[in-house]
Amino acid sequence: MAASNYESTAMFAPPGVDVIESAEGELLLRSRQPLKLYERCLGEYFQHWAHTAPARPFLMERGPDGDWRGVTYREALDRVRRIGTWLLGRGLSAERPVLVLSENSVEHGLLSLACMHVGIPIAPISPAYSLLSRDFGKLKKIVEALQPGVIFVGAQSRFAAALSVLRGLHDATVVTRDPSPTDGAVSFDALTDKVDLAAVGNAFAAISPDTIAKFLFTSGSTDEPKAVINTQRMLCSNQQAILQLWPFLEDPPVLVDWLPWHHTFGGNHNFNLTLCNGGTLYIDSGRPMPGAFATTLGNLREIAPTVVFNVPRAYDLLASALRADGALRERFFSRVRLLFYAAAGLPQHVWDALKALAHETLGREVPMVSSWGLTETAPAATSCHYRAERAGVVGLPIPGCELKLVPVGQKLEARVRGPNVTPGYWKRPALTAESFDEDGFFRTGDAMRFVDRSRPERGLFFDGRLGENFKLSTGTWVHVGGLRLRAVAALSALAQDVVVTGHDRDEVGLLIFPNLDACRSLCHVSHDAAPADVLEHPAVRATVAAGLVALARSGSGSSTHAARALLMAEPPSIDADEITDKGYINQRAVLARRAAYVERLYGSPRDPAVVLLVEAAREAERRLSS
Repeated sequence: MAASNYESTAMFAPPGVDVIESAEGELLLRSRQPLKLYERCLGEYFQHWAHTAPARPFLMERGPDGDWRGVTYREALDRVRRIGTWLLGRGLSAERPVLVLSENSVEHGLLSLACMHVGIPIAPISPAYSLLSRDFGKLKKIVEALQPGVIFVGAQSRFAAALSVLRGLHDATVVTRDPSPTDGAVSFDALTDKVDLAAVGNAFAAISPDTIAKFLFTSGSTDEPKAVINTQRMLCSNQQAILQLWPFLEDPPVLVDWLPWHHTFGGNHNFNLTLCNGGTLYIDSGRPMPGAFATTLGNLREIAPTVVFNVPRAYDLLASALRADGALRERFFSRVRLLFYAAAGLPQHVWDALKALAHETLGREVPMVSSWGLTETAPAATSCHYRAERAGVVGLPIPGCELKLVPVGQKLEARVRGPNVTPGYWKRPALTAESFDEDGFFRTGDAMRFVDRSRPERGLFFDGRLGENFKLSTGTWVHVGGLRLRAVAALSALAQDVVVTGHDRDEVGLLIFPNLDACRSLCHVSHDAAPADVLEHPAVRATVAAGLVALARSGSGSSTHAARALLMAEPPSIDADEITDKGYINQRAVLARRAAYVERLYGSPRDPAVVLLVEAAREAERRLSS
């Protein structure tokens, strides 16, 4: 169907998609824009910008004195060649890759580029597995699976406990940012002492599109980490597709970005987008959580980004900050061209707030878009490269990536095929085989639905995970993804996130992970107040009750709202896979680990901590009539 009636700007390529329906009801979607030629490896983009814009800042971060420090493209290429020389002398390969345990940093970025420049895979691992975990279980399994030849950490003392646990599981050389390392570790600065341009050049020339660039880990709802193979072909084809859809990237982007490089969103989408388009990345050490977000706001007061990438929770916090601080608002919107969200659904009220703030500041809206993809797709598989009408639209297939929608019950499962799709999981042939269908499409387990089936160029909505949905005892399906998003919006005054319950029950319930700081504010109690006392406070319970009423009023039946809720005093556990370090809740893992709370939620006699919709509705009616 033609896209002539749909709004497009010079920022975006016009949306267009071909849809082919099979006799079995499967739908095959392809972009009408063919994928153009792309480089054989990321190093080609890197060398281009080092020669074209050598003095342009590339990677920047705060130094100990609070000032920005970093490297230009020319400086980065020189250091990468030196680090590459050191790496080539260590006997490294896909069988002995480089493991990174630390957060984003200039050194982390240079090490990643050096590995990819000489054909050695790098495996960035969530620092939470080293710093927040109590048993280091995931970290031990990862090290046993990869057998790294080098392990990079930041300050050695911070990672001492993890490194101690890993002894005996590997023979890797530990590299640290510390200038005076201990226990046989090597200082990162020592990696740049020598350079062998011939050896590095030969290694670089040997890289092909099929060379493994990275291992990125995803664990899903199991405790068995999976190493997703990321090839140079995946990374480069993905960036070429993004550039074709977002031609405004020809003006080198400026990012202020915290998203971790051990995730595909931060490490592949954002880092590579900066690199391939000759941009500048200011590494933000803030996080979208109370207290830590102040660091992000401080950075945004100094550096005005041209493109913003973030998760929905951060945009919620940002909207509040922009509303309260006119100077920050003026600075933030001074040159931003695009707001992009992913990793979770964006509540509509946050979308509306940011649109209003942009219009108030600039007299016009700033496009706010999303996309959809996975670690296995490097990451983009679809892109909303046009002005969507509301939150949640993930767009259309990117050039070169085919999307097959397969009927599964009442849903359409999304499956993908293209140069951006992984060849499989490292040393897991059985898992790799079962992850692809008979036509070579990767089975994502995610569902999609059309914004408007009669006008497919308007794009797709993400429609939840197939494995998350369930039936009530009445036989009615509960679509968890959409209900969770609506519930978070209805409980936005206190809920950090929610988990939807009710499988084979008579009604839907919610396990609520509260924002304790927000709850304390509702109660007007001190920060030291015990979580249990805060969650039992009448003001908190009344707010939950009001949220349940609002959710019920916006729904259309028993499967579209919650009849009961229970607040969780214990935060979600990263060791138990209940949460990622981006703050995304794993529904299945929470329900498995907290089965006793689900029983409390539905138990008889009723647990006094449970908030019931029926009681909340009666109280609301009483207030209206009095």
